[in-house]
Amino acid sequence: MIYLTNEILADIKMYPVIAAIRDVDEVDAALSRNIKCVFLLTGSILNIKYVVHCIKKAHKRAFVHLDLLEGISKDGEGTKYIVEEVRPDGIITTRSNLALSARSMGMFTIQRVFILDSLAVDTAVKTISHVEPDAVEVLPGVLTKSLKRIVQKVRTPVVAGGLIETPEEVKQALASGAVAISTTRKSLWDMNT
Repeated sequence: MIYLTNEILADIKMYPVIAAIRDVDEVDAALSRNIKCVFLLTGSILNIKYVVHCIKKAHKRAFVHLDLLEGISKDGEGTKYIVEEVRPDGIITTRSNLALSARSMGMFTIQRVFILDSLAVDTAVKTISHVEPDAVEVLPGVLTKSLKRIVQKVRTPVVAGGLIETPEEVKQALASGAVAISTTRKSLWDMNT
């Protein structure tokens, strides 16, 4: 499992702009770009397996946001279904119990945290230390001061996401210590070239 984790992290670092998809109709646009990873912030029990299959068939990595899937229980059984039946490369979640469940099943896990104030930074550091995800996604990704604090306090790779809209913001997030950024902004998906 460590080999696979290292392989996924290497892909994230080599292609630091990650396509975040809010509508399954946007998958084709992502697959035509020079990206390696796709964060699925949408989907349902009826289409997620097919969407993940299409992404993997295009030799890209699919990460499913468990909290945003429709028709899937937000518990260990729902996580088990995604891991065993859908087979994404990784999962994303804000819920510690789902992250721990996915990790126990050998799944690459991204813990998503929202930074609203300095207390949220401290809470995020504690959560990351407890869950020990393979990576953490910090939102909003334009808070470079908070990104730096989290990067300095945890050994977990950090992905910046949310409100990143310009090439300068991508560069600032990466300069702040993030290994990658996730964005729904299609104009930024070509920055990996």
